Amino acid sequence: MRSNIEAAPIDRAALEPVLEPFPHARTLPAEAYRLEAVLAWERERFFEDSWVCAGRAADLMEPGDQTALQVGDEGVLLVRGTDGELRGFFNVCRHRGHELMPCGETTNRQTIKCPYHAWAYELNGRLKGAPRFKDLPTSDPAREGLVRARVVEWHGWVFVNASGTAPDFQDHVGNLDELLIPYTPERLEAGATHQYEVEANWKIVVENYHECYHCTSIHPELCRVTPTTSGESFDPTGLWVGGSMDLEAHAQTMSISGQSGGVPIPGLNQSQLRQVYYYGLFPNLLISPHPDYVMTHRIEPLAPNRSRIECQWLFPMEATKKEGFDPGYAVEFWDLTNRQDWAACESVQRGVSSRGYRQGPLAADEDNVHQFLTMVAGGYLEGAPARPVAPTRVSS
Repeated sequence: MRSNIEAAPIDRAALEPVLEPFPHARTLPAEAYRLEAVLAWERERFFEDSWVCAGRAADLMEPGDQTALQVGDEGVLLVRGTDGELRGFFNVCRHRGHELMPCGETTNRQTIKCPYHAWAYELNGRLKGAPRFKDLPTSDPAREGLVRARVVEWHGWVFVNASGTAPDFQDHVGNLDELLIPYTPERLEAGATHQYEVEANWKIVVENYHECYHCTSIHPELCRVTPTTSGESFDPTGLWVGGSMDLEAHAQTMSISGQSGGVPIPGLNQSQLRQVYYYGLFPNLLISPHPDYVMTHRIEPLAPNRSRIECQWLFPMEATKKEGFDPGYAVEFWDLTNRQDWAACESVQRGVSSRGYRQGPLAADEDNVHQFLTMVAGGYLEGAPARPVAPTRVSS
């Protein structure tokens, strides 16, 4: 265990009930959802020190493609080199520290150029030119170029470890890798992307994703295409939590009618064609494979009570290349369901902000929530995200 100095600023006694065996465990204490100090700790320990999903590699495929993003409190620049390699650099010029590109901006050019004093770098990060520095000694550290940040591409997504201290990426994803291989996410194409801003803590969004106990109350459309108590929870070896749900007999996929407007993902077996899966890869990527598309939610915490969520729908090229293909059948269903969820999450945020909030019990259908909460609470104590406990589904 790391020293208490590195533990989260939360009363240890309030975390002990969270780590009790399921189903006797409780939810997180209110300060986990409310305090700026807790979010600041999470940005460093759960985001900068972990592998954060930065989006799709397809958005950075051409040599010279560049984008700047924030990981925790660090700025990172992603650049596709002329050799095809995707590299990450801290978004800091070696001269006076100016940002190389504003966060959220994208461009394509054959150099990395600081807009402050026009220092230029090659796409591999080497210093290319520094105006009025013709006598800069060859031994000057600035000649080493930009400072690298760890980046990996995995099934078409880009992940960044800003601190450089995260475990090996394969240890991070564990056996989730083999569960996603049949869906070949790397060959899927984005059919639609929606941006949401939700007035709720990022963990509340993840907790809501990991249970369907609420579905009969707020998701009538979803309940028509999937039995809400179906499926199983999986035993992860990495930093993820997830499980499955079945489709109703009449349903081909998750849509308002249950019918698909696309085509099945090639290579899926009969079981995979009759199920939908829900995987939460810590800390910020939710992956939902369907028989005919894969939906993701990428979460960015903006404040203790506010999160930005990018929802994306990925389809096989066999569907996107068909004349007249319309992803609306999937987008319509999940945009409606998302907005139902966001309203619930915002209500929970208001509730945990009340002096009347107390740590609550977990239902039999909330074993995946318990797994996620053990990652968080264990991480608060250890100073780094903890592996989830094995799932324990009990009879309701």
